[in-house]
Amino acid sequence: MKLAIHLTLSLAMLVGCLWMIWPTPDGRAALEAVFADLGWRHVPYFLGFYGLIAIVHVCRSWRWNYLLAPLGVRIPFGRMLAVSSAGFAAILLLPVRLGELVRPALIRKKGEVTASAALGTVAVERIADGVVVSLLVVGCFFALKRPDSPGWMMPTAYLALAGFSVLMLFLLFAMWRPRPTVRLALAMTLLPRFAPKLADRIEHKVLEVIRGFAVLRDPRNLLVFGAWSAAYWIANGLATWLLARGLGLPLSMVGAFATMGLVAVGISLPNAPGLVGQFQWLTMLGVSLELGAGATDKSSPLFGPVLAYAIFIHGLQVIWYVGAGLAAIATRHVSFSEVWRARSMEPDAPTPPASSTAGDEKLAPLPEARDVSAS
Repeated sequence: MKLAIHLTLSLAMLVGCLWMIWPTPDGRAALEAVFADLGWRHVPYFLGFYGLIAIVHVCRSWRWNYLLAPLGVRIPFGRMLAVSSAGFAAILLLPVRLGELVRPALIRKKGEVTASAALGTVAVERIADGVVVSLLVVGCFFALKRPDSPGWMMPTAYLALAGFSVLMLFLLFAMWRPRPTVRLALAMTLLPRFAPKLADRIEHKVLEVIRGFAVLRDPRNLLVFGAWSAAYWIANGLATWLLARGLGLPLSMVGAFATMGLVAVGISLPNAPGLVGQFQWLTMLGVSLELGAGATDKSSPLFGPVLAYAIFIHGLQVIWYVGAGLAAIATRHVSFSEVWRARSMEPDAPTPPASSTAGDEKLAPLPEARDVSAS
């Protein structure tokens, strides 16, 4: 039943986004002209794009170690790259962000840390990225704002920033007073009133996930994570800009970072399979903020080149991430069966319920980080 709901949402997103970007006959002719014009002069841009994506991939993978370190885990570079590559491919290919479960489940399989606590680190990663990207979107959108800018432009930026800021506040309060914060959040859903047993199970599971927030009280690892994240997002924005220039789109650096930010915020929502349609539509929407409404107007001569750019920036990354995921499965660190089982994240062994009188107890002390060799 759950899988059916996920697939329905995912397919609905796919159909809706494809409808919004599907070109008219004139648009298809313009698109074909762009592809026909491709030549050897574009190769340096594609190679430069892939060079920057390689930097993105390494930074995005390695920074996770600094979220895991406060849990007592340090994973060697080779294994971290393999686990992350498999996880990134799963995020891309599985519907409704189900791929986010793969990395935590893969390291849980080796008995290094519970999957719930590892999932907590992924929550910190996603929310921290959301706050950073939302700030970037607000700044870039403000710089691009013109009298004829679309009405949704600034409200979208402010809404994204507000949403991720609220989630970050939850993380901070959950670290400070775990049980009261979780109980307040559950009470707001009315679940304890109508399904108290289910609410109790969710409470204990979320408290275990909160152990993964431990980096928030570890300034050193948090700063290093932030530095790797900054390198990741800068390389990503540069790749977005470089490919646009290579395909002849006069997209400025600010416009490229605005486009990247809008895509990053948009794909944090339930996604279509492979982000097909969704990624292209968000990219075109981002480009339109600088190049004008013609970027998304199917009757405009600009529509074809912008759609070609959106197809290329998505397609090249799909090739990269799927290829990296397949390469990871070919290593001794990850197997296809592990990735397939990890998508559902079987529950950890149950933990005994805490005393109902506990009010604002601290989380148990976390172990010192240790090196973990691949098994």
